[in-house]
Amino acid sequence: MLNTALRRPFAACLLSLACSSAMAASSPYSTMIVFGDSLADAGQFPDAGGPAGSTLRFTNRVGPTYLNGSGEAFGLNSSTLLGGMLGVAPNDLEASTSPVRAAQGLADGNNWAVGGDRTDQILAAITTQSQVANTTSGVTTVFRTRPGYLVENNFRADPNALYYLTGGGNDFLQGRVISPGQAISAANNLADGAQVLSQAGARYIMVWLLPDIGQTPAVSGTFLQGPSTLLSGVFNQQLVNRLGQINAEVIPLNVPGLVREVLDDPARFGLAADQNLVGTCFSGNSCTANSVYGIGGTSPDPSKLLFNDGVHPTIAGQRLIADYGYSILSAPWEITLLPEMANGTLRAQQDELRSQWLADWGNWQNVGEWRAIVAGGGQKLDFDAQGNSASGDGHGYNLTVGGSYRFAEDWRAGLVAGAYRQTLEAGPRDSDYTLNSYIATAFVQFHTNHWWADLAASGGKLDYDNLKRKFALGVSEGAEKGDTDGNLWALSGRLGYDLAEQSSRWHVSPFISADYSRVEVDGYSENSTRATALNYDDQTRRSKRLGAGLQGKFDVTPQTQVFGEVAHEREFDTNQQDVTIALNSVPGVDFNLQGYEPQRSLNRASVGLSQKLTQDLTLRAGYNWRKNDDVTQQGVNLALSLEF
Repeated sequence: MLNTALRRPFAACLLSLACSSAMAASSPYSTMIVFGDSLADAGQFPDAGGPAGSTLRFTNRVGPTYLNGSGEAFGLNSSTLLGGMLGVAPNDLEASTSPVRAAQGLADGNNWAVGGDRTDQILAAITTQSQVANTTSGVTTVFRTRPGYLVENNFRADPNALYYLTGGGNDFLQGRVISPGQAISAANNLADGAQVLSQAGARYIMVWLLPDIGQTPAVSGTFLQGPSTLLSGVFNQQLVNRLGQINAEVIPLNVPGLVREVLDDPARFGLAADQNLVGTCFSGNSCTANSVYGIGGTSPDPSKLLFNDGVHPTIAGQRLIADYGYSILSAPWEITLLPEMANGTLRAQQDELRSQWLADWGNWQNVGEWRAIVAGGGQKLDFDAQGNSASGDGHGYNLTVGGSYRFAEDWRAGLVAGAYRQTLEAGPRDSDYTLNSYIATAFVQFHTNHWWADLAASGGKLDYDNLKRKFALGVSEGAEKGDTDGNLWALSGRLGYDLAEQSSRWHVSPFISADYSRVEVDGYSENSTRATALNYDDQTRRSKRLGAGLQGKFDVTPQTQVFGEVAHEREFDTNQQDVTIALNSVPGVDFNLQGYEPQRSLNRASVGLSQKLTQDLTLRAGYNWRKNDDVTQQGVNLALSLEF
């Protein structure tokens, strides 16, 4: 999409067709490597109308005049903006074959997109040769050539990089696509580029679907609009078919779907709802300049318009596409926290039980008697951001009821059940996630002389009744909602030795512990068909921990006791969580992205106070704290126990 002269054969061919057949953060990726055309070109060509040594990008200048020769540079394109959001090194986002940077002695970047390139040339930039050239009036000027990406890298791709591909528009604009067969061939070229990268070792490949050429200012409202739209659809259908067969994590960007949504509700995205956003543009190049917000209009403002020229977006459009790509890549950073919310409620119940057991230490009910408990509490859950997960703040509250029965001198057993409500705000836009958990735990305890042990088994139902993922979309905010279910079960055991005599006012006991849990979150689909809506496969989170700790208790008076516990646990299942995702609007192309990574070490502590109110009724209060490198959980509880 480089020059207007190249559009003439395209126009003639499509006209005949129309007559015959009545459009930052820390990064989990090592770098970002871009291939494509002017829609992703980071500055391969010299910019004669900008600051000295500047390069050309195919969008509007930054202002305030927006004029060539003003000394204003061009704004950034979507690929560069997305790379910045991902925390990619700035130099990596620069052009790969720029003669300007070469003349300045600057290192080449990883953006191989070249304005004007067709899909066959994009494929060549990957497999054979990258060339920066311009053709005007039949004369081609070559600015620079360079061996293709895989040639320079011994046909080995970086498995940890994000690869970003866009293309196809110039195949239309240069008259190479005038039939469905030619549209399919062009799509195959772009898919071949993704496939050869996959075969060379690339794991993460983001690919644009072709914008509807019929919905651009250069074509809209002409006899070319219908055929352009038709062939754009053929191109995309073939591209989707091919992408679904590639053995890599191929992430499609439904750009034509996003553009349709923007045009359906332009005011939401800060665009001028009272203007013709497809029939006019900002610069007036190859289209009609908007009379109000165009460069010669009464109030020039490219942020109010979608197109800068006949085919290229304004900075506002570039930002929308970048935000869209980021919303997909960042989704698993939040969604993989759903099992961690469930783990938080499970551990809240375990903490409540252990607080009760510690308060009861050496003071069980008589053989053949029951002890009932009712407890309420609250929790706070904080996640620090990782390279592959978002930060988040959670709050919750719970109600637990149950009891124990002493069936022998050294043994008792019991059952408790609890209802928990946990909320989590995660990510830069405070996405809202809500979990209702219903957990039951059966336990048995043994205590004779100095030795003691306990064993507990838990099971629960998970109800995620409000999952609202939020993300930036230009000046607006996008949101997608869904709900799902899940389940959990766990086993926990401890063995300890009391250093004090049974009749002592104080007790101190070292112990060892073992814990296993399994959380399953059912797959679900967000409730829309928008370009931003996703569906997720099932998630499973396992935890295997061994620990050692010390617990103690002191009788301040016969009615008042204080108690506490400290422990260190080691996690043995630290596999990074991942989730398989697909776009609701692009079925058949799913991809697996990584998220939260469990940490190896966990420290926890608790402190509490119990007070006998009557011979049979006891009030207990406690505080619990858990901490690893990235997660902090705190809880408070208040409980009553009654013997009968």
